[in-house]
Amino acid sequence: MAGRMHVHAVHVRALVLVLLAALPGCGRREADRADQEHEKAGARPAAGPSAEGAVCKEHGVLEALCTKCNPRLAPVFQARGDWCKEHELPESICPICHPERGGKPAADVTRDEAPADGTKVKLRTRDTARLAGILTAKAVERQGGGGIPATARIVYDALKVAEINARAPGVVQKLFVDVGSEVKKGAPLAVIDSADVGADRSRLAGALSRSRAAEENLRREEQLEKEGLASRRSVLAAQQELDAARAERASLAASLAVVGASAGGGSGYTLATPLAGVVTQRRATVGRLVGVEETLFEVVDVSSMWAELDVPETELPAVSPKMPVVIEVDGLEGRRLEGEITYVSPAIDPATRTARARVPLANPGGALRANMFGRARILAPARAAVMVPRAAVQRARTATLVFVRLADDQFEARRVEIGAAEGDLVEVVKGVRPGEEVATEGSFLLKTETLKESIGAGCCGED
Repeated sequence: MAGRMHVHAVHVRALVLVLLAALPGCGRREADRADQEHEKAGARPAAGPSAEGAVCKEHGVLEALCTKCNPRLAPVFQARGDWCKEHELPESICPICHPERGGKPAADVTRDEAPADGTKVKLRTRDTARLAGILTAKAVERQGGGGIPATARIVYDALKVAEINARAPGVVQKLFVDVGSEVKKGAPLAVIDSADVGADRSRLAGALSRSRAAEENLRREEQLEKEGLASRRSVLAAQQELDAARAERASLAASLAVVGASAGGGSGYTLATPLAGVVTQRRATVGRLVGVEETLFEVVDVSSMWAELDVPETELPAVSPKMPVVIEVDGLEGRRLEGEITYVSPAIDPATRTARARVPLANPGGALRANMFGRARILAPARAAVMVPRAAVQRARTATLVFVRLADDQFEARRVEIGAAEGDLVEVVKGVRPGEEVATEGSFLLKTETLKESIGAGCCGED
């Protein structure tokens, strides 16, 4: 805090010197005279950060900038276009017009070394802007505007991803595909030799034999019953034996059906893909002992993908399924992807304060790849947005600036928050009002003025 007060004092001192230097016949002489007057009144000359940052108790503004106590300062502020005629104080520190500032400049010194919000750039003449090639355009309000901005990440369509594991433990005997192979539905991936499968096939063969014997025995018992040579009880016993044999055969057949087609009989079976797509992972190797719990292959149908959007918590009330979305993906410059929200998560991420929304996207050429990042605009018709030309937005160190024209020879730097882009227009979420004129071509020159090292250098000043 002490460091900040010192910087503030340096700022005020520099501004006072600039103002005094601008007065005819003033300078160090006026500063000395002010000190002498203070001494006569029983006050010590300002000597230190606390004195230079003192507020005039009578008028509620910084003593160093009080134009009522120092009338000679008034013409300087008036020439800079910073003047409240009603209260006869600088507009930027008027305690009645701006009570929130406490009679001090809106931003004495920026903590991030970027120009302060409200920094004024005063051109030398009214023709300077024209000679420098500075053009302006009006900020416009659009219904829907640039839409609700959100970050986007491309992921696989979860309904078109197959993770394929071994159907029974065994040893990999043969591989048919590798990563990147395109496969059709039902195509073989590998042959696995499994003792469990061999045992099941043997048991199935025995169950088939017992089933045929039980059928023959039941027919014989039924014939003997008709001839009066067998009881009803023996017929029922034969029927029960046949039902048990059929049940065992059905169970073993179902178990082997899950395994898949046999590979030349014996104990081997063929592992096949359940859908068409591209093999994106292969963990199986020839001779490896595999179990049913591990994934050996991943096959993905990339004909469609999903875009997962991180929607800010504050924008969620305006977002709902079936809303159109426009997405620009890094690496696919100039290509706009359009889709529709199908799902909005009911939960908010506690770390990012965003909720996830899903947008299915067609991917016929395979240009979209998982984990690509991009920017999305959710088109909300009921949402009004302020739009400015892209050329009006300047980056100054850590701040984003737009220069608003106050007069023919004066501009004000505004720190803004940028939303989504739409063609040559950019949404300004905060900092510019509709109808205000902003510098477009040549705004870089204005930014250069705001980055001068000392206050009052060149044609740049802070209010």
